[in-house]
Amino acid sequence: MTKHRGRGVASINYPIGMNLGGDPSQALVHSNPDGKFTVALSSIDLGQGMKSVTRQIAAETLGVPVEDVYVDTADSDIGPHCMGSFASRGTHRVGNAVIAAAKEARGVLLDAAAEELEVNAQDLETDGKGNIHVRGAPQRSITVRDVSIAAQFRQGRTISGRGIFLIPLSDVNPETGEMSPVSCYAHACLVVDVEVDDETGVVDVLQMNSAYELGRALNPKLVEQQLVGGAWMGMSHALYETTEPYYPDRAHAPNDFNDYVMPGPGDIAEHNIAVLERPAPDGPFGGKGPGEMCANPVLPAVANAVFNAVGVRVDDLPISPEKVLRGIKDQGGARPMPTPGQAGA
Repeated sequence: MTKHRGRGVASINYPIGMNLGGDPSQALVHSNPDGKFTVALSSIDLGQGMKSVTRQIAAETLGVPVEDVYVDTADSDIGPHCMGSFASRGTHRVGNAVIAAAKEARGVLLDAAAEELEVNAQDLETDGKGNIHVRGAPQRSITVRDVSIAAQFRQGRTISGRGIFLIPLSDVNPETGEMSPVSCYAHACLVVDVEVDDETGVVDVLQMNSAYELGRALNPKLVEQQLVGGAWMGMSHALYETTEPYYPDRAHAPNDFNDYVMPGPGDIAEHNIAVLERPAPDGPFGGKGPGEMCANPVLPAVANAVFNAVGVRVDDLPISPEKVLRGIKDQGGARPMPTPGQAGA
Protein backbone atom coordinates (compact mmCIF):
# COMPACT_ATOMS: atom_id res chain seq x y z
CA MET A 1 0.00 0.00 0.00
CA THR A 2 1.28 3.44 -0.98
CA LYS A 3 -0.23 6.86 -0.67
CA HIS A 4 0.62 9.02 -3.65
CA ARG A 5 0.46 12.79 -3.64
CA GLY A 6 -0.64 14.77 -6.66
CA ARG A 7 -1.32 18.34 -7.67
CA GLY A 8 -3.95 19.60 -10.08
CA VAL A 9 -4.62 23.01 -11.59
CA ALA A 10 -7.71 24.47 -13.21
CA SER A 11 -8.50 27.93 -14.56
CA ILE A 12 -11.90 29.27 -15.56
CA ASN A 13 -13.60 32.37 -16.82
CA TYR A 14 -17.20 32.63 -15.71
CA PRO A 15 -19.98 34.62 -17.41
CA ILE A 16 -21.98 36.91 -15.16
CA GLY A 17 -25.70 36.66 -15.94
CA MET A 18 -26.89 36.18 -19.49
CA ASN A 19 -28.20 38.10 -22.50
CA LEU A 20 -31.89 37.24 -22.62
CA GLY A 21 -34.15 40.22 -23.18
CA GLY A 22 -31.59 42.44 -21.47
CA ASP A 23 -31.53 40.23 -18.34
CA PRO A 24 -33.49 42.84 -16.34
CA SER A 25 -33.82 43.31 -12.61
CA GLN A 26 -35.87 45.99 -10.90
CA ALA A 27 -35.73 47.61 -7.45
CA LEU A 28 -37.90 49.99 -5.44
CA VAL A 29 -36.61 52.22 -2.64
CA HIS A 30 -38.73 54.30 -0.29
CA SER A 31 -38.31 56.21 2.95
CA ASN A 32 -40.38 55.50 6.04
CA PRO A 33 -41.56 58.39 8.24
CA ASP A 34 -38.73 57.74 10.72
CA GLY A 35 -36.03 58.28 8.08
CA LYS A 36 -35.29 54.59 7.54
CA PHE A 37 -35.30 53.23 3.99
CA THR A 38 -36.76 50.02 2.59
CA VAL A 39 -35.46 48.35 -0.57
CA ALA A 40 -38.07 46.11 -2.20
CA LEU A 41 -36.76 43.30 -4.42
CA SER A 42 -37.99 40.09 -5.98
CA SER A 43 -34.40 38.86 -6.04
CA ILE A 44 -34.13 36.08 -3.49
CA ASP A 45 -31.31 35.65 -1.00
CA LEU A 46 -30.30 31.99 -1.17
CA GLY A 47 -27.68 32.44 1.54
CA GLN A 48 -25.20 34.11 -0.79
CA GLY A 49 -25.55 37.50 0.90
CA MET A 50 -27.94 39.26 -1.50
CA LYS A 51 -29.62 41.26 1.27
CA SER A 52 -26.34 42.34 2.84
CA VAL A 53 -24.78 43.52 -0.41
CA THR A 54 -27.85 45.35 -1.73
CA ARG A 55 -28.25 46.97 1.67
CA GLN A 56 -24.70 48.29 1.44
CA ILE A 57 -25.21 49.48 -2.14
CA ALA A 58 -28.42 51.32 -1.26
CA ALA A 59 -26.90 52.98 1.83
CA GLU A 60 -23.83 54.11 -0.10
CA THR A 61 -25.94 55.58 -2.91
CA LEU A 62 -28.46 57.27 -0.60
CA GLY A 63 -25.71 58.60 1.67
CA VAL A 64 -27.23 57.20 4.85
CA PRO A 65 -25.96 54.73 7.49
CA VAL A 66 -26.24 51.09 6.43
CA GLU A 67 -28.19 50.33 9.62
CA ASP A 68 -30.94 52.67 8.36
CA VAL A 69 -31.62 50.49 5.30
CA TYR A 70 -33.77 47.36 5.21
CA VAL A 71 -34.13 44.95 2.31
CA ASP A 72 -37.44 43.19 1.70
CA THR A 73 -37.56 40.16 -0.62
CA ALA A 74 -40.77 38.79 0.84
CA ASP A 75 -43.09 38.30 -2.12
CA SER A 76 -42.39 38.23 -5.85
CA ASP A 77 -46.14 38.68 -6.53
CA ILE A 78 -46.04 42.26 -5.29
CA GLY A 79 -42.33 43.04 -5.65
CA PRO A 80 -40.66 44.49 -8.73
CA HIS A 81 -39.68 42.13 -11.55
CA CYS A 82 -36.45 40.13 -11.46
CA MET A 83 -35.18 37.42 -13.79
CA GLY A 84 -34.09 35.36 -10.78
CA SER A 85 -31.24 34.43 -8.45
CA PHE A 86 -29.15 32.35 -10.84
CA ALA A 87 -26.22 32.68 -13.26
CA SER A 88 -24.24 34.58 -10.60
CA ARG A 89 -26.13 37.70 -11.65
CA GLY A 90 -27.34 39.02 -8.29
CA THR A 91 -24.66 41.51 -7.29
CA HIS A 92 -24.19 42.82 -10.82
CA ARG A 93 -27.74 43.07 -12.12
CA VAL A 94 -29.67 43.70 -8.91
CA GLY A 95 -26.97 45.96 -7.51
CA ASN A 96 -27.21 48.21 -10.55
CA ALA A 97 -31.01 48.33 -10.25
CA VAL A 98 -30.70 49.30 -6.57
CA ILE A 99 -28.29 52.10 -7.46
CA ALA A 100 -30.75 53.49 -10.01
CA ALA A 101 -33.64 53.37 -7.53
CA ALA A 102 -31.58 54.83 -4.70
CA LYS A 103 -30.38 57.70 -6.89
CA GLU A 104 -33.94 58.65 -7.69
CA ALA A 105 -34.95 58.46 -4.02
CA ARG A 106 -31.90 60.51 -3.02
CA GLY A 107 -32.94 63.23 -5.47
CA VAL A 108 -36.36 63.53 -3.81
CA LEU A 109 -34.72 63.45 -0.37
CA LEU A 110 -32.44 66.38 -1.23
CA ASP A 111 -35.32 68.32 -2.81
CA ALA A 112 -37.32 67.93 0.39
CA ALA A 113 -34.31 68.95 2.50
CA ALA A 114 -33.72 71.97 0.28
CA GLU A 115 -37.28 73.14 0.88
CA GLU A 116 -36.79 72.86 4.63
CA LEU A 117 -33.42 74.64 4.62
CA GLU A 118 -34.47 77.17 1.93
CA VAL A 119 -31.49 76.46 -0.31
CA ASN A 120 -30.92 74.83 -3.68
CA ALA A 121 -30.81 71.03 -3.67
CA GLN A 122 -27.55 71.20 -5.64
CA ASP A 123 -25.92 72.83 -2.62
CA LEU A 124 -26.66 69.92 -0.28
CA GLU A 125 -24.63 66.86 0.63
CA THR A 126 -25.11 63.87 2.92
CA ASP A 127 -22.55 62.82 5.51
CA GLY A 128 -23.42 59.11 5.66
CA LYS A 129 -24.36 59.49 9.33
CA GLY A 130 -27.99 60.48 8.89
CA ASN A 131 -27.50 64.23 8.29
CA ILE A 132 -27.80 66.56 5.31
CA HIS A 133 -25.56 69.67 5.22
CA VAL A 134 -25.31 72.78 3.14
CA ARG A 135 -22.07 72.42 1.25
CA GLY A 136 -19.51 74.83 2.73
CA ALA A 137 -21.75 75.62 5.68
CA PRO A 138 -21.97 72.43 7.76
CA GLN A 139 -23.67 74.29 10.60
CA ARG A 140 -26.74 74.53 8.40
CA SER A 141 -28.03 70.97 8.45
CA ILE A 142 -31.05 68.76 8.97
CA THR A 143 -31.37 65.09 9.81
CA VAL A 144 -32.68 62.59 7.28
CA ARG A 145 -35.33 61.68 9.85
CA ASP A 146 -36.60 65.25 10.05
CA VAL A 147 -36.64 65.54 6.26
CA SER A 148 -38.67 62.33 6.00
CA ILE A 149 -41.18 63.64 8.54
CA ALA A 150 -41.45 66.98 6.75
CA ALA A 151 -41.79 65.38 3.34
CA GLN A 152 -44.60 63.05 4.31
CA PHE A 153 -46.53 65.21 6.77
CA ARG A 154 -45.96 68.77 5.55
CA GLN A 155 -44.74 68.76 1.95
CA GLY A 156 -46.82 65.84 0.69
CA ARG A 157 -43.87 64.14 -0.97
CA THR A 158 -43.07 60.47 -1.34
CA ILE A 159 -39.35 59.91 -0.94
CA SER A 160 -39.00 56.96 -3.25
CA GLY A 161 -37.23 55.72 -6.33
CA ARG A 162 -37.56 53.11 -9.04
CA GLY A 163 -34.69 51.36 -10.73
CA ILE A 164 -34.19 48.86 -13.50
CA PHE A 165 -31.01 47.53 -15.04
CA LEU A 166 -30.68 46.08 -18.53
CA ILE A 167 -27.54 44.96 -20.29
CA PRO A 168 -27.18 46.07 -23.91
CA LEU A 169 -28.32 43.45 -26.37
CA SER A 170 -25.43 41.89 -28.24
CA ASP A 171 -24.82 42.39 -31.93
CA VAL A 172 -25.35 39.18 -33.89
CA ASN A 173 -23.16 38.12 -36.79
CA PRO A 174 -25.68 37.62 -39.64
CA GLU A 175 -23.57 34.90 -41.24
CA THR A 176 -22.57 32.78 -38.24
CA GLY A 177 -25.09 33.78 -35.59
CA GLU A 178 -22.18 34.50 -33.23
CA MET A 179 -22.96 36.85 -30.36
CA SER A 180 -21.76 37.75 -26.87
CA PRO A 181 -24.07 36.17 -24.27
CA VAL A 182 -22.94 38.31 -21.34
CA SER A 183 -21.51 41.73 -20.53
CA CYS A 184 -18.68 40.74 -18.20
CA TYR A 185 -16.76 37.74 -16.90
CA ALA A 186 -15.17 36.73 -13.61
CA HIS A 187 -12.03 34.61 -13.50
CA ALA A 188 -10.43 32.06 -11.22
CA CYS A 189 -7.47 29.72 -10.89
CA LEU A 190 -7.25 26.94 -8.31
CA VAL A 191 -4.47 24.54 -7.32
CA VAL A 192 -5.37 21.48 -5.27
CA ASP A 193 -3.09 18.94 -3.55
CA VAL A 194 -4.46 15.45 -2.93
CA GLU A 195 -3.34 12.12 -1.54
CA VAL A 196 -4.51 8.90 -3.22
CA ASP A 197 -4.34 5.51 -1.53
CA ASP A 198 -3.57 2.89 -4.21
CA GLU A 199 -4.99 0.08 -2.06
CA THR A 200 -8.36 1.64 -1.21
CA GLY A 201 -8.70 4.24 -3.97
CA VAL A 202 -9.63 6.87 -1.38
CA VAL A 203 -8.78 10.44 -2.36
CA ASP A 204 -8.06 12.96 0.40
CA VAL A 205 -7.89 16.66 -0.40
CA LEU A 206 -4.95 18.11 1.51
CA GLN A 207 -4.92 21.76 0.51
CA MET A 208 -6.37 24.27 -1.93
CA ASN A 209 -4.79 27.49 -3.13
CA SER A 210 -6.87 29.78 -5.27
CA ALA A 211 -7.06 33.20 -6.85
CA TYR A 212 -10.37 34.80 -7.83
CA GLU A 213 -10.88 37.94 -9.89
CA LEU A 214 -14.42 39.13 -9.20
CA GLY A 215 -14.53 42.83 -9.85
CA ARG A 216 -14.59 44.60 -6.52
CA ALA A 217 -15.26 42.79 -3.24
CA LEU A 218 -18.13 44.90 -1.90
CA ASN A 219 -18.22 42.84 1.30
CA PRO A 220 -14.82 41.11 1.64
CA LYS A 221 -15.87 38.81 4.48
CA LEU A 222 -18.93 37.59 2.61
CA VAL A 223 -16.79 37.00 -0.47
CA GLU A 224 -14.27 34.97 1.51
CA GLN A 225 -16.99 32.86 3.12
CA GLN A 226 -18.67 32.23 -0.21
CA LEU A 227 -15.40 31.18 -1.84
CA VAL A 228 -14.61 28.76 0.99
CA GLY A 229 -18.12 27.31 1.04
CA GLY A 230 -18.25 27.00 -2.73
CA ALA A 231 -14.93 25.17 -2.81
CA TRP A 232 -16.23 22.70 -0.24
CA MET A 233 -19.31 22.15 -2.40
CA GLY A 234 -17.07 21.61 -5.43
CA MET A 235 -14.99 19.08 -3.52
CA SER A 236 -18.20 17.29 -2.51
CA HIS A 237 -19.36 17.13 -6.13
CA ALA A 238 -15.95 15.95 -7.31
CA LEU A 239 -15.46 13.11 -4.81
CA TYR A 240 -18.68 12.22 -3.01
CA GLU A 241 -22.12 13.18 -4.27
CA THR A 242 -24.04 10.70 -6.42
CA THR A 243 -27.23 8.66 -6.59
CA GLU A 244 -25.45 5.88 -8.47
CA PRO A 245 -25.71 2.97 -9.13
CA TYR A 246 -29.47 3.44 -9.14
CA TYR A 247 -29.78 6.60 -11.23
CA PRO A 248 -32.12 7.31 -12.99
CA ASP A 249 -34.20 4.79 -10.99
CA ARG A 250 -34.09 6.38 -7.53
CA ALA A 251 -36.06 3.63 -5.79
CA HIS A 252 -33.02 2.63 -3.77
CA ALA A 253 -31.26 5.98 -3.80
CA PRO A 254 -30.45 7.92 -0.62
CA ASN A 255 -33.57 9.19 1.11
CA ASP A 256 -31.98 11.82 3.36
CA PHE A 257 -28.63 13.28 4.35
CA ASN A 258 -27.95 10.30 6.64
CA ASP A 259 -27.64 8.11 3.53
CA TYR A 260 -26.41 10.66 1.00
CA VAL A 261 -22.62 10.68 0.90
CA MET A 262 -21.16 14.12 1.58
CA PRO A 263 -17.95 15.39 3.18
CA GLY A 264 -18.13 16.21 6.86
CA PRO A 265 -16.31 18.86 8.89
CA GLY A 266 -13.28 16.59 9.21
CA ASP A 267 -12.90 16.49 5.43
CA ILE A 268 -12.55 20.25 4.98
CA ALA A 269 -9.21 21.06 3.43
CA GLU A 270 -7.00 24.04 4.19
CA HIS A 271 -7.83 26.74 1.67
CA ASN A 272 -5.68 29.80 0.96
CA ILE A 273 -7.49 32.43 -1.09
CA ALA A 274 -6.27 35.50 -2.96
CA VAL A 275 -8.99 37.90 -4.09
CA LEU A 276 -7.95 40.02 -7.06
CA GLU A 277 -9.97 43.20 -7.46
CA ARG A 278 -10.35 44.52 -10.99
CA PRO A 279 -13.48 46.73 -10.83
CA ALA A 280 -15.97 46.02 -13.61
CA PRO A 281 -16.81 49.15 -15.60
CA ASP A 282 -20.50 48.23 -15.71
CA GLY A 283 -20.73 46.74 -12.21
CA PRO A 284 -22.21 48.37 -9.09
CA PHE A 285 -19.21 50.13 -7.55
CA GLY A 286 -17.15 47.77 -9.74
CA GLY A 287 -18.58 44.53 -8.32
CA LYS A 288 -19.39 41.33 -10.18
CA GLY A 289 -19.83 38.72 -7.42
CA PRO A 290 -18.29 35.25 -7.09
CA GLY A 291 -21.50 33.21 -7.36
CA GLU A 292 -21.39 29.74 -8.87
CA MET A 293 -17.79 29.93 -9.99
CA CYS A 294 -16.74 29.27 -6.39
CA ALA A 295 -17.23 25.55 -7.00
CA ASN A 296 -16.43 25.25 -10.69
CA PRO A 297 -12.61 25.06 -10.77
CA VAL A 298 -12.45 22.51 -7.94
CA LEU A 299 -13.86 19.67 -10.04
CA PRO A 300 -11.29 19.66 -12.88
CA ALA A 301 -8.47 20.52 -10.47
CA VAL A 302 -9.23 17.44 -8.33
CA ALA A 303 -9.47 15.26 -11.43
CA ASN A 304 -6.11 16.58 -12.62
CA ALA A 305 -4.59 16.02 -9.18
CA VAL A 306 -5.73 12.37 -9.11
CA PHE A 307 -4.22 11.86 -12.56
CA ASN A 308 -1.00 13.47 -11.38
CA ALA A 309 -0.92 11.22 -8.31
CA VAL A 310 -1.62 7.78 -9.82
CA GLY A 311 -1.98 8.26 -13.58
CA VAL A 312 -5.71 7.49 -13.63
CA ARG A 313 -7.94 9.78 -15.64
CA VAL A 314 -11.51 9.72 -14.29
CA ASP A 315 -13.84 11.55 -16.68
CA ASP A 316 -17.18 11.13 -14.90
CA LEU A 317 -18.14 12.30 -11.44
CA PRO A 318 -17.82 11.56 -8.63
CA ILE A 319 -14.22 10.33 -8.56
CA SER A 320 -15.11 7.43 -6.28
CA PRO A 321 -12.65 4.93 -4.77
CA GLU A 322 -14.10 2.24 -7.03
CA LYS A 323 -13.32 4.20 -10.18
CA VAL A 324 -9.81 5.02 -9.00
CA LEU A 325 -9.07 1.38 -8.11
CA ARG A 326 -10.49 0.17 -11.40
CA GLY A 327 -8.25 2.58 -13.28
CA ILE A 328 -5.18 1.57 -11.29
CA LYS A 329 -5.92 -2.12 -11.97
CA ASP A 330 -6.55 -1.55 -15.69
CA GLN A 331 -3.16 0.13 -16.14
CA GLY A 332 -1.29 -2.43 -14.04
CA GLY A 333 -0.63 -0.25 -11.00
CA ALA A 334 -0.28 3.35 -9.94
CA ARG A 335 1.69 5.51 -12.35
CA PRO A 336 2.50 8.84 -10.69
CA MET A 337 3.01 11.68 -13.14
CA PRO A 338 5.91 14.13 -12.80
CA THR A 339 4.88 17.20 -10.81
CA PRO A 340 5.87 20.59 -12.24
CA GLY A 341 9.13 21.65 -10.64
CA GLN A 342 10.39 18.11 -10.11
CA ALA A 343 13.39 16.73 -11.97
CA GLY A 344 12.37 15.37 -15.34
CA ALA A 345 9.05 17.18 -15.34
